[in-house]
Amino acid sequence: MKIRITIGDQRFPATLFDSAAGRDLIALLPLTIAMTDHGSVEKTGPLPSPLRLDGQPDGADPDVGDVGYYAPGNDLVLYYGDQSYYPGIVIIGRLDGDAASRIADMDGAITATVEVHAD
Repeated sequence: MKIRITIGDQRFPATLFDSAAGRDLIALLPLTIAMTDHGSVEKTGPLPSPLRLDGQPDGADPDVGDVGYYAPGNDLVLYYGDQSYYPGIVIIGRLDGDAASRIADMDGAITATVEVHAD
């Protein structure tokens, strides 16, 4: 499932995995999300409703470039730095290409528009 994340005048393609959480996110799109920076490794922003966690582990160790869901905070997460294992993290997809490094160059809070991307 392809999505596009737009931040300012930059567009970032991403691929969501076929999971309950990924399907729930697709059903919520399009969304505009105010995201804050955490620890210079991730941008996080609240979703309007929780995503299902069926079949997901209790936590994850995300890689740079992963798209995640932080269940305790109901947040969409874009990982651009190294985050260690943490309970409540669910990996729901992957940023394509150089998106993680481009997001890393964005200081502070951002506003992201997330939509289904049809090729």
